[in-house]
Amino acid sequence: MSMVSATSSGPLLNNTSFYDVFMSFRGQDTRNSFTDHLHATLERTGIRTFRDNDEINRGQELEPEIERAIKESKGSVVVLSENYADSRWCLDELVLILEQRRRFNHFVLPVFYHVEPSDVRNQRHNFAIEVDDGVEGSKWTEYNVNRWKAALTEVADLTGVVVSGPETESITKIVDAIDSELDLKLVSTPAHLIGIETRVTGIDSWLKNEQSGDNFLAICGMGGCGKTTLAQFIYNSHKPKFESSSFLEDIGKHYEQPHGLLGLQKQLLTNVLGGKNQRISGVSEGTRKVEEALQAKKVLIVLDDINDHDVLNVLLGTSTLHTQSKIIITTRRLDMHASFWPISRGCLLYRLELMNNHEALELLSCHAFGSKVPMEGFKELAIQLAQYCGGNPLALKVLGSSLFVNPEDPCERSSLIEIWRSRLNSLNSLKGDLDFKIHSILQKSFDSLPSSSNKELFLHIAIFFVGEYEDYVVKILEHDWHAKSGIRTLVNRCLLTVSSSKKLMMHQLVQEMGRKIVLEESKDPAKRSRVWQYYESYRMLEKGEPTTSKTDSFAKMDNLKLLQLKYVKLTGSYKNFPDLRWLCWHGCYFTKIPSGLLMSSLVAIDMSYGNLITFEPPMVLNSLKILNLKESCKLVSIDKLSRLPNLETLILWNCSSLTHVCETIGGLESLVLLDFTGCKNLWKVSSNRNNINLLKRLKTLCIGGGIQKQSSFSLPDSLKFLFLNNCHLGNNNDVPLVFSGQPLFYMNLGNNMFKKLPSYINLKTLRVLELTFCPNIKSLLCLPSTLEELYTYWCFSLKKITFESHRFRLRKFMYQSCSGLFEVEGLFKLVSIAQLDEAELGHMKWIKTYKACRVDLVGDEISRDIIWHTPVCLFEYGIVSTFLPHIQDQSIRMSDNYMSSSPFLSFHVPCCPKNRRIQGLNVTSLYRPSGDDEDTWVLFTKISNTTKGLTWMYNPVVSCKPGFGEDAVWLSYWPIGNMLDTGDEISVSVIVGNGLIVSGCSASLVYMDGEVELEKGKNYTKVEEVIGGDLSEFELTTGKYYLCRRDFFKSTIPDWLKMLVGDATGLKGWRKYRQTQHLDVSFMKLETFRPYDFPNMKVSIFFTRSFWHKLPFFWSNYAAWAIKVKVFMKAQELCEERQEGSSRHLSRNPERLVVNCEEENDNGSMGNVDGKFLQIALTIQQFVDLDTMIAEKVIRRLKLMKKGCGR
Repeated sequence: MSMVSATSSGPLLNNTSFYDVFMSFRGQDTRNSFTDHLHATLERTGIRTFRDNDEINRGQELEPEIERAIKESKGSVVVLSENYADSRWCLDELVLILEQRRRFNHFVLPVFYHVEPSDVRNQRHNFAIEVDDGVEGSKWTEYNVNRWKAALTEVADLTGVVVSGPETESITKIVDAIDSELDLKLVSTPAHLIGIETRVTGIDSWLKNEQSGDNFLAICGMGGCGKTTLAQFIYNSHKPKFESSSFLEDIGKHYEQPHGLLGLQKQLLTNVLGGKNQRISGVSEGTRKVEEALQAKKVLIVLDDINDHDVLNVLLGTSTLHTQSKIIITTRRLDMHASFWPISRGCLLYRLELMNNHEALELLSCHAFGSKVPMEGFKELAIQLAQYCGGNPLALKVLGSSLFVNPEDPCERSSLIEIWRSRLNSLNSLKGDLDFKIHSILQKSFDSLPSSSNKELFLHIAIFFVGEYEDYVVKILEHDWHAKSGIRTLVNRCLLTVSSSKKLMMHQLVQEMGRKIVLEESKDPAKRSRVWQYYESYRMLEKGEPTTSKTDSFAKMDNLKLLQLKYVKLTGSYKNFPDLRWLCWHGCYFTKIPSGLLMSSLVAIDMSYGNLITFEPPMVLNSLKILNLKESCKLVSIDKLSRLPNLETLILWNCSSLTHVCETIGGLESLVLLDFTGCKNLWKVSSNRNNINLLKRLKTLCIGGGIQKQSSFSLPDSLKFLFLNNCHLGNNNDVPLVFSGQPLFYMNLGNNMFKKLPSYINLKTLRVLELTFCPNIKSLLCLPSTLEELYTYWCFSLKKITFESHRFRLRKFMYQSCSGLFEVEGLFKLVSIAQLDEAELGHMKWIKTYKACRVDLVGDEISRDIIWHTPVCLFEYGIVSTFLPHIQDQSIRMSDNYMSSSPFLSFHVPCCPKNRRIQGLNVTSLYRPSGDDEDTWVLFTKISNTTKGLTWMYNPVVSCKPGFGEDAVWLSYWPIGNMLDTGDEISVSVIVGNGLIVSGCSASLVYMDGEVELEKGKNYTKVEEVIGGDLSEFELTTGKYYLCRRDFFKSTIPDWLKMLVGDATGLKGWRKYRQTQHLDVSFMKLETFRPYDFPNMKVSIFFTRSFWHKLPFFWSNYAAWAIKVKVFMKAQELCEERQEGSSRHLSRNPERLVVNCEEENDNGSMGNVDGKFLQIALTIQQFVDLDTMIAEKVIRRLKLMKKGCGR
């Protein structure tokens, strides 16, 4: 192997080439070996490389794409292999490359891959080329051969790399030579850049847009999520396009050192201005010089780990930048971009997503096994470890490397598997056993919190309140820790997120970091600020009997604020909790409130699942805002509520024995949420009903499953959210409610038996309507235009939905198992072909021949239960479609002008015939199943007007699913004639996912002389046809429209979706309009069971469709429906507790602030996991009067149930 240096004919010009290197090679020799390895190394190093992978369909001349790539590259690597000279295309590339070298100082590096340079120079052996005039049209003419020989001689005289030994060393030499010659000054990036392509797409678009006015981009995310790696990759990829560049790494560490800011300024100036190190006497002078430099040059700057606004202003100043400059900062603070507003600088925020499961497993495997695929025997363990890491790349790298398995030493495999298991058990033990490197990175965000109050708030949430509603947590913690503003701070520091349903969520590793911080306070649990693990809590409180704890254990806890107990018996005085804010005592054993238990400072009381018979507060509790007595099945009476003057939330969910609530409830002026769900005996007493109307601030009322037909009462005018699910409402004269014009926002009418919406229900201002499991309702007519969300799960009789205005605002519509639904006004309509006459079908009247054919139509992920077996016409987005079985004489019947045997075709719009005008476009596609097991059944038609820069992508709400070996035809008419002019270039693509293969497509223009099938549109509301109307809410990027009701945009974009939408990150209206923000409902709002809430549950509960269909009473008997809802709600609650570490390890430390303990007995009583599942099973049997045998069938579906649960 030999190496020589520069091979350009002069100094390189300062250019903005699109590529750094063009690779010329003979595919059959090196494509899948040396060239592939070289290309991967160049890309990883940040050298932008063009490699042509398609030599199959080349014509006689160089393709324009190849020629353009050579001209747009700074240099070329020519891999001269054994059969290089056999390819006329390779030789033509070489001629053009050398021409670029002579004219534009194009850098050329020859690589002699197992060939001798002298053979290339003298055209000997495999490089001997001769004239061949025997074949007409041959390119091996005397003229061309002479040109090629000259080129071979010239390239052989250039110095390069001779590969004759280990290829790895040669590749390193090649990369070094390119880096040195092109003066790239790249930064190093780690190996295994899994998923990097999907994350750079949107940033690439921003970098290319020089007129956006946004000079700054902030890449935000939690510690270890890959912000720096992404910035390094982007910097290396785009650096050559700028006049100057600089990458300042790990600024957070450097600026804290003496003269750290001054050093950073010097490095920045040196990089931007070039030459020797800049001299600066002080920080102020440095800021001024940086401002001057940045005004004069187009620069690319990356500032890594900026978490302080002042540091940013010192480094860059506040003056105007060069309009084409781009500044990227990486930060753990989501609010960093706000610092640019006062100085009128545009800054975009890019929140870096964590890895999905597939990417995480690949990265872990790369570090643990040296391959993207786990080694045999380790797959399940690797999946569990990847799940523990939660998609955090740093954690995956660190833990993967620490558990590295040598694939060449299979003898160690069994012992290593045990090591993996042990490590997983350690990580899942909830003992804060977090790797030091991961912990130190994550703790940077914690240490940077601006106040001790923020830190205490973070620890409280991490240990006790993950998964709780934000409103609930704020009410409990606001007084001592300023929770409302503090939560915003934690969110901005990427330590906490607030879900769309307003729950506080935290990454598992961040939560582990919080636990570790508390555990490191002391080895003695009694000296820590919090205790949460069962065995520690129980050991500290246990005195005397193993099932009883004494309140004396709390006597020295003078600062106790939060106390969580589960099924614990306490004896002694209850006066040891003077500053208690939150009391959570599930399963409390006493039948009435002991004197002295409820302290005046309490903000929230949760005594769910207890044995209370009477609730009567022993004293006035001015601070109490939340009282939760959920599922207190023995509770009969609630008295003296006047002692709770500031109560805001009262939860009495499923207190089935409750018959009396004192009339003073009407005087609770602060009450905003009242939940009487399942209190079926309460409303028999008229006094209980009459007090509701007195609650002048009440916003949310839940009375589902409680009111009876004879119950009638008025509702307060302040009401916004009303739950009337399972209230036996029907279409009769029994009016249980009196509305007086309340401006309701949300209404739940699920599980009722009416055939149409009752006339007494006010819908005028409604924004969300839930009608889940209303099996008798047949139509929803004239729904209000204010409606934004509509849920109609399991409304089996529902056929038609209309709105009072064509300009309705519906943004979310869920209709699973509405098997009879054929029309939703403004969205779609299905009409059987047999019901359409020939006049309506226009020139497509021939399809009536197929009206009796069997066509299995299935809906999308939402409407998968809509099944038709005969051909229908689908009207959607103004597009008319039908699906038919394979038509043998299709070409004759269609009379299509443009046809292709592939999924793609293109044409130019011809001149329009006299007295005719283009009305639209017919598109036909032929497809069949591929037999892929992991099918997605994605089916799109994409039409682009390249001339006008317009693209429409359409996915029908239903499609034909042909059997294996069968074909299906999709015919569609697009009314886009006003967008088609003579000469426009039109392309049509049929794009599918796994599971389908496209056999061909065709298209034809439709004119306005009566041949068009526009008459079909009479059966569809044309006023709001999307194709011809306002498309803003379907717009992805300028001129690109996504006509689809499913969200295919995931963190990892499949190849078919890339082909469909290209850059899917610059979303406009689709994101803005299609994702309605959740209404501001109080934290305890009960939601109707929705199946999509449970797809990722780790609790293995299998209520399969076939299982439920075996129970004949299920679809008609409410009892079984209630069981299903009940079981899922219980299972979800258990799952959340397990995930938050609160099922067996529910609390933290007794000395000062927080104690949480849970009792566990050897016989498996309530309090442990077995008991929890038994509780679910017993609740099933208690919830309704159900046959024992059927109940046991349900119980057996709980896969995590252990011994004793089936009793």
